[in-house]
Amino acid sequence: QVRLVESGGGLVQPGGSLRLSCVVSGYSLDDYAIGWFRQAPGKEREGVSCITRKYGTTYYRDSVRGRFTISRDNAKNTVFLQLDTLKLEDTALYYCATGGEWYCKRDGPLRTWDYDWWGQGTQVTVSS
Repeated sequence: QVRLVESGGGLVQPGGSLRLSCVVSGYSLDDYAIGWFRQAPGKEREGVSCITRKYGTTYYRDSVRGRFTISRDNAKNTVFLQLDTLKLEDTALYYCATGGEWYCKRDGPLRTWDYDWWGQGTQVTVSS
């Protein structure tokens, strides 16, 4: 059974940083995509960033490009999302999810319905 566990969320002031982790277990395919999504209260879940396991193709939504960095450690089946220069509008519950590697392209899109397995989420709150 596929299992994803996120960690690293917390409360941070505007301009601060956090590093989110997503540990994937039970996925038998050699290559797949890991996406980070977020959902703020009263809003739809949106794609933030993704990376493919084998070739490391990455995507960022426009509002986080240059501030967030996604990376992977395949030996540990872990994907990281470094969040820098955080803004109030980054406050949300952040989820990681897995899908076919063709669902992570440099130019997107990053869509929730293309991803099959989801973690429980980790809360990121940006507040002064």
